Amino acid sequence: MSAALTLVSHTLCPYVQRAAIALTEKSVPFERIYIDLADKPGWFTDLSPLGKVPVLKVAQDGRESAIFESAVILEYIEETLPHPLHPSDPLDRARHRSWIEYGAQILNRIGAVYSAPDDAALTVEKARLDQMLERLEEALDTGPWFAGAEFSLVDAVYGPIFRYFDVLDRIPAAAMPSGLPKARAWRKALAERPSVVAAVSPDYPALLTEFLRRRGKALSRAMVPA
Repeated sequence: MSAALTLVSHTLCPYVQRAAIALTEKSVPFERIYIDLADKPGWFTDLSPLGKVPVLKVAQDGRESAIFESAVILEYIEETLPHPLHPSDPLDRARHRSWIEYGAQILNRIGAVYSAPDDAALTVEKARLDQMLERLEEALDTGPWFAGAEFSLVDAVYGPIFRYFDVLDRIPAAAMPSGLPKARAWRKALAERPSVVAAVSPDYPALLTEFLRRRGKALSRAMVPA
């Protein structure tokens, strides 16, 4: 019997997006439930010991289980559903997992950029982010996806990362650095991938813009007034 899948989500979370992209690429039906992380319902805290999204609820054979942490959810999806998104070779698969972890560190750096308290800190954090993107550029192949012709879990992870720059590019202090032709081509291909598009609501850019503006940090002050 196939499992009924429910993805507990937040409208902006990039880790939720990667799980939604992977599920869509697997062509399996799933339900999404959105919660307010500032006002977490009791049932959610019962499911998620860390109090974070995503959580994947799996109902199968009369019982329901909850899986938390996006990396674990991705591996469960890969192990239990058809249409592989990891390479079959163990070494290639390990390399992909390494770059998935690198993507998590890029997200941490993006968070440091929009959390920088003043212009000096913003400059430092943005330089560190640029260095990470430049290193990513060196790892890319001919495209259109991370490892060439086949879409993989690495692509599912970086779609939400590059989506940030659809908003950050409007702020000179946070825009994607110049150059990086392979990363830019990859970003464009990901932005056009149906699973990546469907992972967020149409008002995502406006929601992210408002989130950044309300932070009250250096990046907020660098934004053009609404």
